[in-house]
Amino acid sequence: MKVGILECGVPPESVGARHGSYAAMVRRMLGPGHDAQVFATLQGVLPAAAEACDAYVVTGSPAGVMDDLPWIPPLLDFLRDARGRARLVGLCFGHQAMAAAFGGRVQKSPRGWGLGLHGYDVVARAAWMDDATTIRAPAFHQDQVVAAPPGARLLLASAFTPLAALDYGDAVSFQFHPEFTVPYAVALTEALQDRFGAHAAPALASYAGPDDVARVQGWIGRFLDGG
Repeated sequence: MKVGILECGVPPESVGARHGSYAAMVRRMLGPGHDAQVFATLQGVLPAAAEACDAYVVTGSPAGVMDDLPWIPPLLDFLRDARGRARLVGLCFGHQAMAAAFGGRVQKSPRGWGLGLHGYDVVARAAWMDDATTIRAPAFHQDQVVAAPPGARLLLASAFTPLAALDYGDAVSFQFHPEFTVPYAVALTEALQDRFGAHAAPALASYAGPDDVARVQGWIGRFLDGG
């Protein structure tokens, strides 16, 4: 399967030098069974046609979908065009971009930063999921999807993030980061802790607990392979 990685951001230089780019993280998540091609979406580079790849993964980004940036409207147009013609996976910013493209609503959360290992309840189960009832995964976001697009099915929810994962049939998106390793999440939190303020310490402490990153990566792999 050929998978296009729509890279929408870069980590801070000091962290990226040790842990790699967002595209590299997605490559590791996908594993060797997928032929991955990276598109520098942040620089306005998108596939010439949706059929260029069998599936696309939209990465995270420091940007928000509501930001006035020249590369965001073409990305949303591409996602609308690609829906139904390729499988789609959205991660954090990608979750929000897909929701905005498909008719949902995104806004900055009044709860502030969502950081650290967050727990999510499984409220519906797609065929490519297993029998987990809860999962824990790294969260890094201020914006959230607050209204799901028409026809989207809610898969995961928490008190902090009520619309944490959405299933569109041939597309799925997650508000958290299943592509992040715990060492990267810790390094990113430490690098940006002045920005995060009081949220940083409890987020760092949360990473001492178990996580379900590998489990969710398995879900994504099965989704891409047809479930």
